[in-house]
Parts: sequence; structure tokens; C-alpha cells
Amino acid sequence: MSTKRVIQEAVGGPDYALDDVVEASSPEQLKALGDELRCTILDLLHDRAATTTHLAEALDRPKGTVGYHLKVLEQAGLIRIVRTRQVRAMTEKYYGRVARTIVVKAQGAEAKSFPMLAEALAEARVLGPADPLPMFTLRKVRIPEERALEFATRLVALAEEFVSQPRAGDVVYGLIAGVYPTDRPTLAAAEEAS
Repeated sequence: MSTKRVIQEAVGGPDYALDDVVEASSPEQLKALGDELRCTILDLLHDRAATTTHLAEALDRPKGTVGYHLKVLEQAGLIRIVRTRQVRAMTEKYYGRVARTIVVKAQGAEAKSFPMLAEALAEARVLGPADPLPMFTLRKVRIPEERALEFATRLVALAEEFVSQPRAGDVVYGLIAGVYPTDRPTLAAAEEAS
């Protein structure tokens, strides 16, 4: 058994070997990630490999629908068959993600149409009046690009820690994080302003 798989099993990750990061930048990949059901399939495959039947049952969707979405994800290079099993005269295919983290590299209109933020807002639910979750924060600061990249690296590490937690509890929690350039105006330096 590979070291990668032993570590994944120890931290409650998928039951198959996968890369740490893959970059999604092609139009096919961005289109595949732009669908809520396909993103849910990717989330489910983060727990363990699954067949079309397993996914259809979890999603309460027809196997044909799930099979179509699996094909789109596979053709986009975001999932792959990680193992097979012979069941009577048929071969059962188990699908898995190609990487633990999918980094989206979208530009222009493609980036604006990516539904990640809308999905997070739509899924978030308040558990009770005194509950501290959900929690969102939005901050902006003018800093050098090198520092922004340092923060982005730390956020990726935090996201990796989040998804490597052993699966337990009754509620699925989401984490959304990002560092991005904005078109916000900036004030002139103090000495220039006076």
C-alpha cells in the first residue's frame, strides 16, 4: 500500500490514492464545475470511491442522470475510475477524484459565472439563534502580491486540514475561502493627499 493511501486512511480521507492538487482551467473543466450536482458528486467522492449506483442512491437521482454527470466529470479530467469489481456478468466501476483539491483558474466572464459563492450562501443555514455558525467575513486590504500569495497558500493549507478531518457528526459543514484582486479604488498616500 502506498504511503499516500496510508496517510489518507489515517486522517479519514478517500479510500483510494489521489494527487494533492489539480488545476482546473480548461473550458470543459470550468463547465463541469459550474453544475451544482457535479460539485456534489465531487464532494461525495472526497469521502470514498463510489459507483454510479451508490451516488444515485445518495443523491436520490436516477442512475442515468448520475451516469451522465460522471461522464462529464471524467471527460474533464476531474474524476477517474479508481477500481473495478466483477458482479455476476457486469463490471462495477468505482469513481474517485483525481485530486484532493481542485484549484479553479478562471478568467473574465468564466470566473464571474463560477457558482461557488452563490452555492455557499444558498446552502448555509442557521442552526439556532445562539449558534455561532454560519460565519462569513469579507475583508479587503491593499498589500503587495507576494503577501497575497502567502495568505492564499495558508488558506489552501487550512482547507486541506478541514477536509482531512475524520467523517463524523450529523451535519455537513462547508468552508469557503479565497484571496482575489479587486477593482476597489485606493486612497492616495497620506503625504500625497495633503
